[in-house]
Amino acid sequence: MTLFKRNLLTLSFIGIVTLSNNIFAQKKFELSDVGKLTTMSDPQISPDGKSIVLVISKPDYSQNRYNSELVLIDIATAKRRVLTQDRPNVSQPRWSPTGQQLAFLSKTDQGKGPSQLFLLSNFGEAKQLTKTPKGVQHFAWNPNSESIAYVTADEQKNKIEIEKGFSEFEVGNNDMFIGSRPTSSHIWMVNTINAEQKRLTSGDWSLPVTIPPGAPSSPLSWSPDGTSILFVKVVSPYSGNAQTRSIQLLNVSDGSVKPITSRTKLESYPTFSPDGKSISYWYKKAGINEDINEIWVTAKPGAEGKNITSKINRDIYRTIWMPDGKSIFIGGHDDNKTSLWILSLDGTTTKIDLGNVSPTWSFWIDAAVGKNRSIAFTASEPSQPTELYYLSSVKAKPVRLTDFNKEVGTMTFGKTETLRWENDGWKHCGIVTYPVKYEKGKQYPLVLVIHGGPNAASVEQFSRLSQLLANEGYFVFEPNYRGSDNLGSEYKLAIVNDAGKGPGQDVMAGLAKLKSSGIVDTGKIGVSGWSYGGYMAVWLAGHYPGWKAVVAGAAVTDWVDQYNLSDANSSRGTAIGGSPWIGNNMQKYIDQSPITEARNIKAPTLILSNTADPRVPITQSYKLYHALKDNGTITKFIAWPVAAHNATDPVTQKERDRHWISWLNKYLK
Repeated sequence: MTLFKRNLLTLSFIGIVTLSNNIFAQKKFELSDVGKLTTMSDPQISPDGKSIVLVISKPDYSQNRYNSELVLIDIATAKRRVLTQDRPNVSQPRWSPTGQQLAFLSKTDQGKGPSQLFLLSNFGEAKQLTKTPKGVQHFAWNPNSESIAYVTADEQKNKIEIEKGFSEFEVGNNDMFIGSRPTSSHIWMVNTINAEQKRLTSGDWSLPVTIPPGAPSSPLSWSPDGTSILFVKVVSPYSGNAQTRSIQLLNVSDGSVKPITSRTKLESYPTFSPDGKSISYWYKKAGINEDINEIWVTAKPGAEGKNITSKINRDIYRTIWMPDGKSIFIGGHDDNKTSLWILSLDGTTTKIDLGNVSPTWSFWIDAAVGKNRSIAFTASEPSQPTELYYLSSVKAKPVRLTDFNKEVGTMTFGKTETLRWENDGWKHCGIVTYPVKYEKGKQYPLVLVIHGGPNAASVEQFSRLSQLLANEGYFVFEPNYRGSDNLGSEYKLAIVNDAGKGPGQDVMAGLAKLKSSGIVDTGKIGVSGWSYGGYMAVWLAGHYPGWKAVVAGAAVTDWVDQYNLSDANSSRGTAIGGSPWIGNNMQKYIDQSPITEARNIKAPTLILSNTADPRVPITQSYKLYHALKDNGTITKFIAWPVAAHNATDPVTQKERDRHWISWLNKYLK
């Protein structure tokens, strides 16, 4: 052997050893590392196209809060600069049209007060523009950069009487936890120079207010000439009346309001085209609340215009006009991905090639479009937590501009792949995450983590809980089922009046295929989920034997309670066949409620819930608890004094995951 070959072999061996050592030196991703994750949201491209401002947020366990900052990213160099410090809960950064100023929301009184509007000029000290008693919900710049329209809730009309103890209020279509009459939200305007305020709308009607989780409240959209504002109107501030939403046009000078179409429900998210000659908006297909969001475009008030998404058949959750006014940036779930498209006004679409990158989705696509047709969005990959990505054009490859989660990104993660199967005439897909350090030929326990919604989907992206479980040695199966929003109108509607049986069969068919692969220890399978995922977990546990552990988080167990007591309230009835109090509809609610067969659940079950959850009232978890305890099933019920559907603070979120994982470890290992 020559000296050259001998040295080459030595170097190769050293490289192999080094690589091997690096692999085994990788840190396990575990619950204690969740606090190292940085979340990113709301990227906004500057008018000159040179930089992006976004919100970054990190958990602070000592204060039990999320600390957020506005960070400016230089697109050319990826250098970053912190614009706000020591401001609690900053959000919604928006450039002025001239690019000389940046407005944002921040909570006042050390984070205990409501969010107010602030203005940052030349990146100096921010100036507070509003002092509204109920805080600012969202806002939009006037095209002249001299004023800002914002939305805030009215104070109680009988505020003085309430302070004296006369606190009665009329109950309507609202959740069971409201403690006073909800007040209407209306549009105001503030001058950015002298902070002078002017009210623009009033009345018993309201702009809609989103109760998370869900897309943000429909933004205001100014006409390019600054004379009018598009907004969404609902008949009242009661959350159960949210379906009664219609698009309105506000004349800024005289305060007059007129509808854009003759519809009275299910319209939302209107936006003026760059030239002001067209209006795009969302509308539920065929006027059915459970159907997909379609995009309509009209050229004049008084006309519905035309649907331009009939060819794509996907549930669209973002629309941004491209600078030329001839096409629209859109996004939504698409099979096993979250996809982005450019939609032409004639209905043709061009899918943007994102590779393995999956844009952030939470009933909304977190993205922005620049004046030069560039696109910024937050996204993740199966083994890469969320970062900021940039497309210089729709044909460019995505470039990652940040590395906030660099440390976590070097930890161990399980391989992710898509599983496909068929059932009952439907084609389904789901996401499978392998155990870390998976060995071929060895069988591993399996955990189902079922998505909620049900109008959501599991796609190939970074999943905190799935990767935590993969690092515990589990296969994780995240199945999609009829009712998910990733395969079009027919698939999404197939859950109507079939809340459990059909979706349950879909999940079990996927599980059967996974079990047949021989990689799963079929004697150690658990099922879990939150919200509708909790519904599915309880339904499957009550209708199919063989489970070794169940985690039911914020689970819908009784559709009657969901109809009467939740924030969506009576609007839930359309998915079950109408009101349970009319005709023979009650039987439909009984048949489709998991609590009806909960007595059959034998697997040890962990119940998790928030005590004042408006989306899925805790009454349903109490019913499940007693149904299981009274039948001798091992049961544990953990609750948090939180007035929200999901955890709103880092300690609660971490504790929820700890209980979830510990329960599975106790009964599956």
